Amino acid sequence: MTQKTATTIVTSIRSKQARVGVIGLGYVGLPLAAEFALAGFSVTGFDVDASKVAAINAGRSYIPDVPQDDLEKVVKSGHLRATTDMTELATMDVADICVPTPLRKTKDPDLSYVVQALEGVAANLHAGQLVILESTTYPGTTDEVALPMLEARGLKADRDFFLAFSPERVDPGNRTYTTRNIPKIVGGHGPASTEAAAALYGAIVSKVIPVSSTRVAEMVKLLENTFRAVNIGLVNEIAQMCHKLDIDVWEVIEAAKTKPFGFMPFYPGPGLGGHCIPIDPFYLSWKARQSGFECRFIELAGQVNGSMPEFVVDRVVDALNDTRKPVNGSRIHLYGVAYKRDVSDMRESPALDIIELLTRRGAVISYSDPYVPTLKEGSHYFEAVDEAEALRRRPDCVVICTDHGSFEWKPLVESGIPIVDTRNALRSFAAPNIVRLSGRAAPTPAPV
Repeated sequence: MTQKTATTIVTSIRSKQARVGVIGLGYVGLPLAAEFALAGFSVTGFDVDASKVAAINAGRSYIPDVPQDDLEKVVKSGHLRATTDMTELATMDVADICVPTPLRKTKDPDLSYVVQALEGVAANLHAGQLVILESTTYPGTTDEVALPMLEARGLKADRDFFLAFSPERVDPGNRTYTTRNIPKIVGGHGPASTEAAAALYGAIVSKVIPVSSTRVAEMVKLLENTFRAVNIGLVNEIAQMCHKLDIDVWEVIEAAKTKPFGFMPFYPGPGLGGHCIPIDPFYLSWKARQSGFECRFIELAGQVNGSMPEFVVDRVVDALNDTRKPVNGSRIHLYGVAYKRDVSDMRESPALDIIELLTRRGAVISYSDPYVPTLKEGSHYFEAVDEAEALRRRPDCVVICTDHGSFEWKPLVESGIPIVDTRNALRSFAAPNIVRLSGRAAPTPAPV
């Protein structure tokens, strides 16, 4: 039965007759759903958020990585629709799970969204269906959580239905690497599952890389982001060290990256943001602890990265001290609160920690961010202020948390207002009011 069933789903996929369901319509799910629809599949998006469902059905994109024209096109053609009704999964040939996997306050994995999605899939599972988990999680989740839930009613994975893990590799705001041209890792519960999942993604991405198991695929994602977290932790520690030694860390990095081998540049900043890098390494260290293994590098990197918002606040204190002002009562304006350049994503943004730390010290906070019109942090509610208006108000200090491409730096520098630059956004300026993340207030020399 396995080969016949597998052949049926693969044939259905290759002929674009397979009906694809994508569960979770956020930064991962909506771009994926749009790509399947653009490729000619009939796609149904599932989400518990009725406002997202309504937006998609009206052809309105709320994810910058999904162009408005593309979404309108596939909605009007009937290739993409959205619903909150999970019972419609019974009509799907594919169920692709793209829901969040946050951490609890104890830094343990929170799989509640995954479990909720799996409950919906399991209740509507039928023979020949392909189920894929994309949500980042610890090695063993597919085997230990998804498999027993899906097999509970008697169908067997890799025989009656197909089960795989394929880690999402989304980089919000990246115009160079998108869903279409980022290689896709696929690990199935067995060979038939791997074949089916590889056929599905092969229809929309440039390259599919099969691996031997779901556990390997799960581990690949965690290695990728742990690699980044550890190296960012290293360069953040170097930045703090360079501050003590009065060395410009940015100049050091620019010079070091001229070495054509054995070095890869990473850059310091106000802290880690986004859904992946601040979270994924803790999934790995949590799973390792279950096996009696201590991940010392990972834990240490987490501590260093977590200390950066406090380090930024210390630099704000330095900037205010130079003008003989205390933090308490000072008006501090943030340029950018999204976690990275030119996106609206606020998940785990270090700006939130900086706001909290400054507020505790009595600072009066305001911010500018073209992508985030309003912000609620704790009991405080903020509305974005136009950057020109912010300069007219003459805050006591400005902190560059996110270097959005639309920001105009020259008027800010020429205002004379003390500026704490956490992103090296003012690398081409030399002015006494610039306080860099570490080292002297001098421009970083351009590479020769």
